[in-house]
Amino acid sequence: MFEFHADRKRYFDIQVLNSQKYILPFIESHFTTRERIRVLEIGCGEGGVLKPFLDKGAFCVGVEFDQTRIENGKKWLAEEIEKGKLFFVVKDIYDTGIESLGGKFDIIILKDVIEHIHDQSKLLGRLKEFLTPAGIIFFGFPPWQMPFGGHQQLCQSRLSKVPYFHLLPTPLYKSILKLFKEPKHVINDLLEIKDTGISIERFEKIVNQTNYKIVSKIYYLFNPIYEYKFNIKPRKQNILISKIPYLRDYLTTCVYYIITAK
Repeated sequence: MFEFHADRKRYFDIQVLNSQKYILPFIESHFTTRERIRVLEIGCGEGGVLKPFLDKGAFCVGVEFDQTRIENGKKWLAEEIEKGKLFFVVKDIYDTGIESLGGKFDIIILKDVIEHIHDQSKLLGRLKEFLTPAGIIFFGFPPWQMPFGGHQQLCQSRLSKVPYFHLLPTPLYKSILKLFKEPKHVINDLLEIKDTGISIERFEKIVNQTNYKIVSKIYYLFNPIYEYKFNIKPRKQNILISKIPYLRDYLTTCVYYIITAK
């Protein structure tokens, strides 16, 4: 397993930098942030993505079902919590009501989350309950068919560096994971991601079916976060490739979207 997944503080710091340099500017190119704007992040982990929004005076809420990550976030963002600028909710978003979050939000963020969620159409439909009329939703995720779209970087064997093998039929995929003696919990996590992984085409279809519109999108050949993980500079996808359905999924390591309700 790549060591930054084990070092949660380093991973938090990477998320802060990536959000500050790439996510926040992308959002601000379409939505003006201001003091006390309300920002919700679903699947917030330790809250690293929210830090640049907090620094700009936003009021933020992070929803995360992993208690350990929230405890870390409370340590690393203690000042923001003490000032009343941030609070965390330890729940599954499907079990979370708008009342417990204190009202609707101007910006909702799902960074590397949608590909882990079952019934994605249901989720997008539900998000309208949390969104102000002029609000926006940001999504950042790896297309399922991209080289490491199966999150095989979670593997503890050499499989962590093998691209595309997550696209094998499930029985063969599971057999290979067992052959390389991956722990049971890793195998279970990877098989779940195989069930929930999402393509560009499927995402855009769900957006349309749930009555949203796409405001902006960026396809990346090299994911912006690779700058901090692997010292690889981000690069946007070739314009021609980005317009070819299905092929683009195999060659695009990350997509950013902003959507609004119609």
